[in-house]
Amino acid sequence: MRYQRLASRFGSFGFGSFAFGSFALALMPVADALSAILAGAEPLPEEMVALDAAYHRTLARDLAALRTQPPLAMSAMDGYAVRSADATKVGARFNVIGEVAAGRPFDRPVGAGEAVRIFTGGVVPDGADGIVIQEDTEVDGSQITITEATSRGRHIRPAGVDFNKGDVLLKGGSRLTDRDLSLAAGMNYPELAVRRRPRVAVLATGDELVMPGSQPGPGQIVYSNGYALRALARAEGADTIDLGIAADTVEATTQGIRRARDSGADILITTGGASVGDHDLVKQSLEAEGVTMAFWRIAMRPGKPMMHGRLGGMRVIGLPGNPVSSYVCAFLFLVPLIRSLSGRATIHHPRETALLGRDLSPNDQREDYLRARLEARADGLLIATPVSHQDSSLLGNLAAARALVVRPAFAPAANAGSSCDILRLPR
Repeated sequence: MRYQRLASRFGSFGFGSFAFGSFALALMPVADALSAILAGAEPLPEEMVALDAAYHRTLARDLAALRTQPPLAMSAMDGYAVRSADATKVGARFNVIGEVAAGRPFDRPVGAGEAVRIFTGGVVPDGADGIVIQEDTEVDGSQITITEATSRGRHIRPAGVDFNKGDVLLKGGSRLTDRDLSLAAGMNYPELAVRRRPRVAVLATGDELVMPGSQPGPGQIVYSNGYALRALARAEGADTIDLGIAADTVEATTQGIRRARDSGADILITTGGASVGDHDLVKQSLEAEGVTMAFWRIAMRPGKPMMHGRLGGMRVIGLPGNPVSSYVCAFLFLVPLIRSLSGRATIHHPRETALLGRDLSPNDQREDYLRARLEARADGLLIATPVSHQDSSLLGNLAAARALVVRPAFAPAANAGSSCDILRLPR
């Protein structure tokens, strides 16, 4: 891409510090910014955890069954195990020669005219190849008469009907569900190799911020960004570190960066101070700490100002301070990075198609991510209606949105009912 060619000429990392010189860098496409953030993001080391601790962890490698399930043919019903050739006609009589319960097999073969009482999960005795359910029998002491014929294999679970030893049933890179844990247990694994959770530290900056529950003074606002960002990171499987709020000084911001580094964070997220104003000190503080920095003006709305860099093994993403911009950028850039470090097989958000619920004006050079409500029509088609006010400070509209309508740069006007791309937001 032309941005990468410029970077190789003007900067040593990513897209370089030339963005701050006299050279006016064009707005960077979202796809290029994401590619740069994900560059070199290899899965974190694996670790062994007990099954109970593996829920929603990322499996580090393929998992093959250690046993066959079921290991032997077993009854699927309560009834009697017989030779099917003897049970083709109603009224056939059998001598009951024993009993089979789950975990207690019968110790000899079943012969002609013989039956063995069997319960669900019991191993089918040698010689028997069909089950007559108990509702289809009349019992007279040690004999039964069948009232419904059976056939070969009827009500029997064959050995290996679920899986066989060596079958690969869970793929590396999958995020383990509750059902996956049950399957892994059935495959005879007491613990699993999973990827270490990424550690995400969140540092807010700004003299104007106060904590929820405080009484804001003149010009102050209640801090909200970190709560969404940490929840978003945890939902993706990361551990989070709350570094609180740093005052608008280089010293305070630098102390927060050092705490992130000392905590072993894999990712440092800063909110606020991502622009280039006199009070936007995050870039200055990061570079003073030795961060190899790239600064982007991204061709997207909301969230044009954003930073990215490295401090040793720690990746840094500087998000805008406006809550909608902060969240949308985290959704688009932080989530794929967490997934990549987690070793997930699926990294990117899937795009879906919907119909617009209202008319939209032509777009400019920035790619739009419009907060929208979603509803399904009777025919199953989705209707995405962008909210009327897209200002990046409006938390109410962000909370009410169920999707982002994605509009390319320079998209023409679009009428209600026309097709659009959407990204579903977490629920």
